[in-house]
Amino acid sequence: MNSISPKGLALVTGASSGIGAVYAERLAARGYDLLLVARDEPRLQTAATRLRAEHKVQVEVLKADLTLKADVLKVEQRLRSDSSINLLLNNAGIVADGSLAVADTDRLEAMIQLNVIAVTRLAAAAAASFSAAGRGAIINIASVVALIPESFNATYSATKAYVLSLTQSLAAELDGKGVQVQAVLPGVTRTEIFWERSGIDAQGIPAEMVMDATEIVDAALAGFDQGELITIPSLPDSAD
Repeated sequence: MNSISPKGLALVTGASSGIGAVYAERLAARGYDLLLVARDEPRLQTAATRLRAEHKVQVEVLKADLTLKADVLKVEQRLRSDSSINLLLNNAGIVADGSLAVADTDRLEAMIQLNVIAVTRLAAAAAASFSAAGRGAIINIASVVALIPESFNATYSATKAYVLSLTQSLAAELDGKGVQVQAVLPGVTRTEIFWERSGIDAQGIPAEMVMDATEIVDAALAGFDQGELITIPSLPDSAD
């Protein structure tokens, strides 16, 4: 699909639910055509049908499990070859429960593949394409645990600290090349699928610490519009 929107094409990973699904809706409302990536194709198709009808934009679905290298390479190649893509939202991610000493290390490896390796490869492809074109934006979803790693388990916190560091360094590398870069650091998000798949019981988390995905995305886009490099949606005053 070649985008016909003046805004171009936004590639959204983890687009079938939660933060990714809200971003897809908000970007469509802004006039972006969409390339929705996730492993749950039926949910993507349902979302695509609704977004086309409501926002009159083109929406393409690409089924991919980004814990699998072959699927990452498929999305990476699309980023490198499709000049109409000018926004990448690196949102797909999972969390693994438990301390490092007792964790399922195979599950940790899958999490690192998704949260670190896939994010890096897609960001690299986008950086190459966008800087060559002199325009575009890369948004990486990290987490506030990047700043307070002791508040959560070691490996997940470390993956999100990596995403934050990667984004900051990438912004410096792309300075002056017309590419906007942003790291978004949500707190605890009310997204049922994320927590169900992690095996973590979110019921014990105080309600005041939990934000809806819509609140997070709207705050993140407000930061994006202001050109923020790092946006923490739970801190409305950037001076904090």
